[in-house]
Amino acid sequence: MNGKPDLKLLFCLFVVAVVWGTTYLGIRIAVETMQPWYITSFRQGLAALIVLGILGYKKQLAWIGWENFKLQFIPAVLMIVMANGFTTIAEQSVPSGLTSILSALSPLVVFMGSIVAGQQKASLKGFVGVLLGFLGVVFIFRDGLGDILDPNYKTGILFLSIAILSWSIGTVYTKRHNHKSNNIALNLFYQFSIAAIIQYILALVINPDVDFSAWSSRSIAATLYLSVFGSVAAFFCYHYSLKKVTAIQVSVLNYINTAIAVFLGWLLLDEVITFDFIIATLLIILGVFITNYKKSRT
Repeated sequence: MNGKPDLKLLFCLFVVAVVWGTTYLGIRIAVETMQPWYITSFRQGLAALIVLGILGYKKQLAWIGWENFKLQFIPAVLMIVMANGFTTIAEQSVPSGLTSILSALSPLVVFMGSIVAGQQKASLKGFVGVLLGFLGVVFIFRDGLGDILDPNYKTGILFLSIAILSWSIGTVYTKRHNHKSNNIALNLFYQFSIAAIIQYILALVINPDVDFSAWSSRSIAATLYLSVFGSVAAFFCYHYSLKKVTAIQVSVLNYINTAIAVFLGWLLLDEVITFDFIIATLLIILGVFITNYKKSRT
């Protein structure tokens, strides 16, 4: 018989699905009055300080060596500096719904990248599951698909495309190398620190004259939320999950992120949930189920 379900893994997958589903709203609020690279640098800088406190309390703070440092530097640049940074920039001009559609391409890219990297066998089941989830996301926002061709969104879509590719490559890379170090918190401390330094330099170069008094408490609160939950909690759970399941199984949670983003729009912004949304949600759930389903073994 199969063993008991891994409750810690299920909890981590739940956190990734729910928390990152809220970050689209958080970023949208943060960029109302704050500059993108300041948002990301403060977000990751605070995240690094929080993890530093945890490591100090547990007496686990240590130099990881140049070899492991190089392993952490690559996902820090790909997944945090580029993916998070460019997504934040894009949300200045691209609607959150359209951002969700484009971000939902990530599992497809991860699926193909995992096959190329030899981490995943090409299978009809995996392809169908990913495709169904993506179709569910597209179905939610099909009335707004024409926005992709809007000239005003070209720059934002370019940044999002870079973010999606960077995130997908980083996910495949992390899955390939994360077995080499078991201390997720220590690795994340270095990743957050590396990203915060790079992003702060970019902030100073791109926006050297910033009126900090113009930042609203609403945007600052959103940035704090992104730091504590979107970075510390969600990234820890994401990396833990990657140690337990395949990259594609974790990445399909992007579809749930989108459904949650729409739900929050209904809950907080009085947006209407239509019959189309219910159909789309069923497609998303079916896609996630097909991708993750395994026959029980006795």
